[in-house]
Amino acid sequence: MAWNIADLIEHAVDAVPDRVAIICGDREETYAQLDDRANRLAHHLAASGVRPGEHVGVYGFNSLEFVETILAAYKMRAVPINVNYRYVEAELRYLFDNADLVALVHDEQFTPRIAAVRDSLPLLKHLLPIGPEYEAALAAAAPGRDFGPRSDDDIYILYTGGTTGMPKGVVWRQEDVLRVLGGGIDFNTGEKIEDEYRFSKAAAESDEGKTIIIAPLMHGAAQWGMINGLANGRSIVLMPKFDAHEVWKAVEKHRITSLNVTGDAMARPLIEALDEAHYDVSSLASVASTAAVFSGAVKERFLDRFPNLVIAEAVGSTETGYNGATIIVKGQELKPGLPTVRMGPDTVVFDDDYNIVQPGSGVVGKMARGGNVPLRYHKDPEKSAATFVTVGGKRWAVSGDLALVEPDGSLTLLGRGSVCINSGGEKIFPEEVEAALKAHPGVFDAVVVGVPDERWGERVAAVVQPRDGKHLTLEDIDRHCREHVAGYKVPRELHLVEAIERSPSGKPDYPWAKKVATGGIS
Repeated sequence: MAWNIADLIEHAVDAVPDRVAIICGDREETYAQLDDRANRLAHHLAASGVRPGEHVGVYGFNSLEFVETILAAYKMRAVPINVNYRYVEAELRYLFDNADLVALVHDEQFTPRIAAVRDSLPLLKHLLPIGPEYEAALAAAAPGRDFGPRSDDDIYILYTGGTTGMPKGVVWRQEDVLRVLGGGIDFNTGEKIEDEYRFSKAAAESDEGKTIIIAPLMHGAAQWGMINGLANGRSIVLMPKFDAHEVWKAVEKHRITSLNVTGDAMARPLIEALDEAHYDVSSLASVASTAAVFSGAVKERFLDRFPNLVIAEAVGSTETGYNGATIIVKGQELKPGLPTVRMGPDTVVFDDDYNIVQPGSGVVGKMARGGNVPLRYHKDPEKSAATFVTVGGKRWAVSGDLALVEPDGSLTLLGRGSVCINSGGEKIFPEEVEAALKAHPGVFDAVVVGVPDERWGERVAAVVQPRDGKHLTLEDIDRHCREHVAGYKVPRELHLVEAIERSPSGKPDYPWAKKVATGGIS
C-alpha cells in the first residue's frame, strides 16, 4: 500500500464516482468528472515535458481548475507548487526560480506578470493559462488513469513565508504529511491508520455532507481542507474570493454543514453579515478555525446564533503540521484571548536548551513536533538544520511559535516567534517591508511592527525616520511600497520619529517601535 495523496483521492473516486466533488460558483464536478479531467491534464503536462519529481506551479484564485491541477500533478508524481496570487513581479521571480518551476498553470489575468519575469527563468518551459487554451489541452489529451504505482516517498511541498520575507518551501514525504495533516493518525488515540481504503469505504457508506472552503487554496489550511475532503468523499464548495454575504448564500443554497475560517479575519465579517440580511443557515453544524486568532467574543456570537454549533480550533504550522486542537460548544467557558488546546500526539514545547517544558512550569518555549516531520526546506540547508533538529535520538520539527504548557498539560499558543506579523492568517515579516521602505528616497531608516487590529488580528505599522528636509505621508509610503511588496504587506499606519532606536549591534529595537506605534512613546 502507499500513503499517497493521489491514491487516496482515486479510492474516493472509485467509491463514489457520481457524487459531487467540487462546486465553485455556478460550476460543479462529480468525482468521476474530476478524475477524468485531472487524468487528461496529467497526460498533457507529461506530453509537454514535465517529468516525475519536477515542479508545477499553480497560480490563481480558487477554481475547479486549481483542484484539477493539484491532483494532476500528484497523479503523474510531479509536485504542485502554490503561488500567492498577491505577489508582484519581484516576489514572483524569486519564487518561480527558488521552486525550480518547469510548468505553470495560471489564471489568464496574470499573463502580463508572468511575461515580465519569464525571460529570467530558463527552467520554466510550459505555461498553460486557464480558459480556452486549458480546455483545448484537456480535450486533446487521453483520459485514462494509467500512471503506474506511486510511493509513500513522493514529495509534497508547501511554500510559506520566510524569516526574511521571502517564501520558503517545506518539503514533506507524502506519507508524513498525510499522517499529520491528512487524517493518517487518529488524533485522539495517537494510533496510525493502516488501511488506505478506510476513508473511501466510509464515504461509500454515508454522505458526510458539504464543506465550504473560504480561504484561497494557495494557503496550506485551505489546501488540506480540500485534500481531506476529497479523500473522504465529501462535497466541497470553494469560494473564488471571500465575501461574507456570498458565503452565507452558498451555505443556504448547498445546505452546507461545516465551515472553515481563518480566525476573526473571516469569522467577524461573517457573523456581522448575518445581522444585515436573513439567510437560512440552519444546516451549519460545525466551524473550524486555523492560522489566526479566533477571539472569544466572536466565538460567543457564533454560539449565540447557532446554539448547537461545534467549534474546532486547531494550532500548528507548515513545518510541524497539527500540534493540537480544542472543541468548543455553547455553555463552555471561553478564554478571551490566546488559544489553549489539547496537545496532539508527538507535540512538545522546547525551552532554549531543547529540554521539554513541563506542565505548569511557566516557561515560554517553542512548539515542536516529533514523529512524522518534513525532510527539509527546499534549497535552504542552513534553515533546515535550525528547524529540523535531532534531540535525544529523535527528529523534531521546531516551529517559530511560542507557547506555554498549562498545569493540566494543555498548550497555550502565545504567537509567532520573533517579530512576525500575522494579519488575517497572512505572515508578514518586517525585514521585507523595511527594505521596501528604505528604498524610498525620503526614508532614512525604518522599523515595521504589528499593532492590534479588531478584524485582522494585527495590521502593519511603519515607524519611520525621514531624511532631513523630507515630508512623508502615508499615501506616499503606500504608493511606493506597492511597487515592491504585495498589497497585504503595505503599512496601514505611519509614525514619524526623529531617530530609530537600535541596539549596539545595529539590530532594530522592536519593543520600542511597538510602543511608538501603539502610543506608548510620543
